[in-house]
Amino acid sequence: MRLERLTHNKIKIFLTFDDLMDRGLTKDDLWKDTFKVHQLFRDMIEEASEELGFEVNGSIAVEVYSLPAQGMVVIVTSEGEYDEMEEEFADDYIEMQVTLDESDDIFYEFQTFEDVIQLAHRLYAIGCLDGTLYSYQDRFYLHVAEEPPIPIDNFVALLAEFGSPSTITIHRVQEYGKKLIEHRAIEQLVHYFPAR
Repeated sequence: MRLERLTHNKIKIFLTFDDLMDRGLTKDDLWKDTFKVHQLFRDMIEEASEELGFEVNGSIAVEVYSLPAQGMVVIVTSEGEYDEMEEEFADDYIEMQVTLDESDDIFYEFQTFEDVIQLAHRLYAIGCLDGTLYSYQDRFYLHVAEEPPIPIDNFVALLAEFGSPSTITIHRVQEYGKKLIEHRAIEQLVHYFPAR
């Protein structure tokens, strides 16, 4: 689980499917209103409080975005203030408004350009040529829109060797980042940066 503070009252939590499995949950369980799901949210808020100093005041809004074969991004926003009377009962409940969304984007983040080049050679070898390459805040991002030529789990495992699932959305990178290669990024990277 990775935590990131977005604003004074908003945090982002990235959960891998392994994180969910460790807690006895599946991706489908998050769409249900169960004790385990409530416990997961409680644990996330507790960890955010310890690591980021994120305090819940009143109700919270929770947005959950599912990424294929990568995990879940959870945005938690604290909405409101306690008065002194409510503060006594703060540990008894957390009121949640939950918004769920699913994305089919395969969108990965890389520390170095060399990682992207190495990945491009591996993907090219299995017949994957497409993709769009971006840079944003000293990182590189690869968006693959085409159906992978191998099973999705194997494809994602290959991507994970060189990078990690992006915890920021493709929309943010498109808006504020720089598009380096718009079409057939993998093919172009292999062409311009041949293997040595």
